[in-house]
Amino acid sequence: MESSKEEESLPDHEEEGEEEALIVELGELDIHGKEGGSKLESNRIECQPSLDDVEEILQYKFNDKRLLEEALTHHTFTGKTFCYERLEYIGDSVLNLLFAKELYFMYPDMEPGSPTRLRAANVDTEKLARAAIKLGLHQYMHHRKPFFEDQIQEFKRQILDFPLHSCGLVDAPKSLADIVESTIGAVFVDSNWSMDTVWKVSKSMLEPIISPTTLKLHPVTELYELCQKKSLMLSFKDLWSESSSFFVFIDGQLVGRGTYKPKKDIALNRAAKDALENISRLLCDK
Repeated sequence: MESSKEEESLPDHEEEGEEEALIVELGELDIHGKEGGSKLESNRIECQPSLDDVEEILQYKFNDKRLLEEALTHHTFTGKTFCYERLEYIGDSVLNLLFAKELYFMYPDMEPGSPTRLRAANVDTEKLARAAIKLGLHQYMHHRKPFFEDQIQEFKRQILDFPLHSCGLVDAPKSLADIVESTIGAVFVDSNWSMDTVWKVSKSMLEPIISPTTLKLHPVTELYELCQKKSLMLSFKDLWSESSSFFVFIDGQLVGRGTYKPKKDIALNRAAKDALENISRLLCDK
């Protein structure tokens, strides 16, 4: 999955790495006793919704349903010899190619660079994670990720303020985006590499598609372009390692700040967004 090159970003696996370390640390700890833990895990599996429901959501019938099971299995889930990572790799590549092809023919007169930004906005982590929530795919995912349910609920709460896309202001759980890509990869393999079939399924999953009229710039990019246009001196003060914060100065005046401990790039975007909302006062003073 291609991240926007317009903003600073951190490695995608940082958050998962911390979670995986916790799993290793916990090991096979079973505070209820081995028998009780096994029963709890067994009950959880029995309560897992049917994969038939997923086929109904996708409007696609799998020839090999094991591909769909693999697409929805995280590597932390014990008792399985497979996980979704291989199919995620396939789905990521196919999805980028499908959007590149679609945008090339749909917008023949689009300026260079614009198709890249448009494609990135439609396949980035937040957009795909939104699709997973909209379709309810997270309910079918096999995993033992600590705090995952809490992350999902927080993500659902944050996106209420941004109907289409936050442009880097909210923290999207990467595993949600992963299972969308792996599911697309599973359809691609199962359909005997049919690009038409995969596009039909993918387009439905990712509606509404972001178009040139609904595409918005990330706050950092928007702020840079505005300051360049108005001949304003822009600078950022990076205090993230100390206080999880960024401060924005324009012509030496503090005009914005943003804080977010889990991810540095979100703190930066929130600072830029705050500056954009306050910059009108500075321009009026001038």
